[in-house]
Formats: sequence, C-alpha cells, structure tokens
Amino acid sequence: MTPAVEVEPKLASPGTPQLKRVLGRRDLVLLFVVAVVNLNVVPSVAANGGVTIWLWLLALVFFFWPQGIAVIELGGRYPGEGGVYLWTKKFFGDFHGFLSGWCYWTNNVFYIPTVLLYLVGVALYVGGDRTKALADDPSVTFPAALAALVVLVVLNVIGVGVGKWVNNLGGIGTFTIAAVLIVLGIVTFATHGSALSASDFRVNGADWRIISTFGTMCFGLVGLELASVMGDEIRDPQKTLPPAVALGGVASGVLYIGASLTLLLAVPKSSIGVLQGVVEAIGNMATQVGAKWIIAPLAVVLSISIAGIASAWLSGSARIPFVAGLDRYLPSALGKLHPCTATPYVALIAHGFFSAIFLALSFAKGASVKEAFTILLALAVVLQLVPFLYVYAALIKLALRHGAADGHYSKPVLMVSGLSGLITTALGMVVAFVPPTSASAWKFDGKMAFGTLFFLGLGGFFYFVYGRRRAPTVATQI
Repeated sequence: MTPAVEVEPKLASPGTPQLKRVLGRRDLVLLFVVAVVNLNVVPSVAANGGVTIWLWLLALVFFFWPQGIAVIELGGRYPGEGGVYLWTKKFFGDFHGFLSGWCYWTNNVFYIPTVLLYLVGVALYVGGDRTKALADDPSVTFPAALAALVVLVVLNVIGVGVGKWVNNLGGIGTFTIAAVLIVLGIVTFATHGSALSASDFRVNGADWRIISTFGTMCFGLVGLELASVMGDEIRDPQKTLPPAVALGGVASGVLYIGASLTLLLAVPKSSIGVLQGVVEAIGNMATQVGAKWIIAPLAVVLSISIAGIASAWLSGSARIPFVAGLDRYLPSALGKLHPCTATPYVALIAHGFFSAIFLALSFAKGASVKEAFTILLALAVVLQLVPFLYVYAALIKLALRHGAADGHYSKPVLMVSGLSGLITTALGMVVAFVPPTSASAWKFDGKMAFGTLFFLGLGGFFYFVYGRRRAPTVATQI
C-alpha cells in the first residue's frame, strides 16, 4: 500500500516574518503546569465531597495519561504550528481539522473570562473583609476582569519572549500555592484533625450531580497539547517535547490530587466557595496554625498564577485562528504576523475582543457572578473536549495503520490509549450537561444545548463560506 502524499500547511508566505523559536524545556514544563493545574477548577470539584478524589484518579488514568501519549506521538510525527488542528486535518480531512481547531479556540473565548473572574475574586481577597465581598458585585468584577484581559493581550502581542514570562511566573506561582496548600493541610491535620471522615470517600450509588464534575475534571486536565499548538515556537521540538510532557504531566497530577484533598481537609464542602475556594482554604488553615500573616502574600502569588493561566491559554489558543487564517478558512487578516514582534497580533486581538464580548454577555439580565462562572465553564468543557475526540480517534487510526511502528510507542499502546481517551472524553462531554444542584435542569440544559449547537453551526458556516475562496489542495489522508 502506497502512503498518501502529505502536504504540510504553509505557515507564512515569502517575505512574511517567521515565528520565533523561543520556548525551551523549562518554559514548556512551566507552561504545562500553569495550563493544566487550573486551581480555579479545584473548588467547584471539591465542593462535591471526598468521593471526587476517586473521580480524579479515574480522569488521570483514563484521560490524562492517554493525552500525554497522544501529544508525544502526534507532536513527534507531525510538528508544526496548530497542534490539534494540524493533526485532525491530516487524519480526517480539512473540515474536521477546522472544526477541531474552531472548538479548541472558541472554548477558550469562554474559558478565559472564567479565569479572569477567578483572578479578580482572589485579588479582592487580598484586601481583607472590606474588599473580598466585592467579588459578588458585577460592577466591580466586570471592569477589573476586562482591564486584566487588555493587559494580557498587549503583553502577548509584544512577543512570546515577553508573554512566556507571565506563563513562567504563573507556573512558579501554581507550584508555590499548591505546595503551601498541601503543607498547611498536613500541619493542620496533624495538629487539629479534620471533620472529613473515611465515610466521605465511600461511593454510595450514582449521584449524577457529582458525576457531572467528571467532565470538569477532564477539562481541567487538558493542556499538554498546548505546546504543540505553538509547535513552530519550540526550540528543537522533537527532543524538547517528550521529557517536558512527562515532567509537566506528573507534576500536574500530583498537584491536582494534593490540592483537592487538602481543600477537603481544611474547609467543609458546604463552605467551599467557587470563586475564592483555594484562598479560603489557605486562610482557614493559616489561622488554625497561627500563621494568618501568610494569607495576603499567598493571595498575591495565587493572583499571579491565575494571570499566567489566562496568558497561556490566550497565547496558545490564538494560534488556531492564526493558522486557520493562513489556510483561508477564516479571514486572512488573522494570519498576519506583527512586522516587529513576529506575533500573530490580529488573532490575539480578535481573541481578546470576543472574550470581552462574552464576558459582558455573561452578566446580561442581572446574572450573578457565580451563575456567569458556572454556565461559561460548562460550555467551555463541552467545546474543549471536541478536539480530543479527534485526537484519540487519530491514535486508533495510527495504531491500525499497516507497516512497522515508526514513532515513540507501539501499536498496542496507541490502541489502548486511543480507546481509553475516546470513551472517557465522550463520557466527560455527556455528564457536562448534568446541571448543578442550584440550577434549573431545563434552563441549564437549554443554554448548554443552544450554546453548543450555535458554535458548532457557526464553525460550519465559516468553513464553507471561506472554504470556497481557498484553492483546491491535495488530500492529506493518512
């Protein structure tokens, strides 16, 4: 069987400034930690009690481990700007490639506002009782989150060499906060005990409102693929990427389990706040062990960590409309690089603009901050997991391909990883539609169904409208 000819996508036309390779192994490890370990996900998960620790373990084994296999295998075989967009396009054709990239990008249009809301909530905690109550006031949280978004867009337009330091500081901040949280939890448990008992970890039947958090967990564990989305900005990607994925993946899993367990030990599940849960846990434990002075400094560090999360996802996901603009699936202006900084500045500004719009819409009709956070996060979960259906299906297709294995992993490993990831991803998407306890089922599912279908349909519209303007190309089937 003669393999089909593969056509690599052009990243820039002659005379266009090229993307700069500025990301090394340390940058990637910190990028993975800051992108994967999103501590704002932990409170909404931990609020469901000790049984969620078992769900974390299931998500790590059946979703996160296959994700690492996929990133190393596909990133090594097909390096280049675009990551999931590029891989899906090669295995399943242009339309599916575009749809995968579209969902990856648009989910971040929603997700970044949730991160910014969390950033504002934690930053307000620094001021103590006088300011932390303002986290529930939209007239304060909206302009503050919008200002943070503008700053992050500007920093990333200036260049990856500058923007990566926001990501790196965020990664260091994530390590610091998670480590302090775990240490405080151990000290508090040793000196004061905990209201958490062994029975809290017992699984008593299937509570779908708790199982629904499994989708949020899978969503919280994505991020290893982010470096491959920026594949043309990594120094020696085939040597740099595999060890960085391994180190970043192990660190992320340990930090997630440790932070979740410590939060449960420190704060009763009924008292865990969605927007300030981690810093509340730190405050609770620090007060018990006589170290209340540490609360404000750690809230500042946590704010830096959250800013790094927002910067990483803004920077990485903006590369999708950049590549799609080069391919003429989206307006070609999105494929422009800044003549001085060699960054996809139009795509970054467009990303910031649409995130600002949805940040504003989330407060429409007097919605509370918590309600806005919940619906944006749930919709982001579904859209984010769509590309992973393609990624894991690509692993299965690769495992079934004839000929000797020429990648990092054997065919059985690729097949098991692909099947595990595909099934787990589909389950995570389904349970994301289960409404939280405080929400109306019909209202929640109605918004979720409308939002999902709207953005899938909008992606199809853009593909077929701009696809007609694109010159025919050789099929890129594998």
